[in-house]
Amino acid sequence: MSDTEQRKTPAKVSPAGKVMRDGLWYNNPIFVQVLGICSTLAVTNNLRNTLIMVLGVTFATSMGSMTLSALRELIPRKVRMIVQVLVLSFYVIIIDIVLRAYQPAISKQLGPYVGLIITNCILMGRAEAFAASNPPGLAFLDGLANGLGYGWVLLVIAVIREFLGFGSLFGFKIVGNWFTPWTIMVMAPSAFFLLAIALWIANNYKAKAEAAKKVAPAPQKG
Repeated sequence: MSDTEQRKTPAKVSPAGKVMRDGLWYNNPIFVQVLGICSTLAVTNNLRNTLIMVLGVTFATSMGSMTLSALRELIPRKVRMIVQVLVLSFYVIIIDIVLRAYQPAISKQLGPYVGLIITNCILMGRAEAFAASNPPGLAFLDGLANGLGYGWVLLVIAVIREFLGFGSLFGFKIVGNWFTPWTIMVMAPSAFFLLAIALWIANNYKAKAEAAKKVAPAPQKG
């Protein structure tokens, strides 16, 4: 095989690399699994609150998945989902306590949404689909990747909403008085409009990439 053909041959991806790649893009919880959608309505009109929520979900998903994976052989099947909820709730409570202690203003702004992290489908979805049948290390990486994959989508939406809705980022004004805020961006429906556009762009890109792979000529063996 020539050097050119060797460069075209895709390198074998490690299990950890595949898990990270899937969570961030190929099996993104927003674009592919369509989970955690309610958060786009709740917090994405403020970049600071969105960042806190993203960190909280990522922490709870990664730590919860790792813990449940470590306990998977000890949990009776009949009470599996109850134990999953209890373990994930433990980490969500830790997030709530830390926010109340060190960031009381943000905790007050987020209100009940921190506690409602436990209802985020990503947590239970990854616990059931991955952590229940994989070792703790991979389960942690899966939770981390899915949390970050969920997070970067929400942060992009939050940047657009806060900038157009308030003319600021992280609460700091970055445009002059000439700017007229877009009231719709402060309202909840704008999050779903932006999410729909993001889903369309991502899925359209993936469809074109898959089509390009199918029409690409296979490397010849020499």
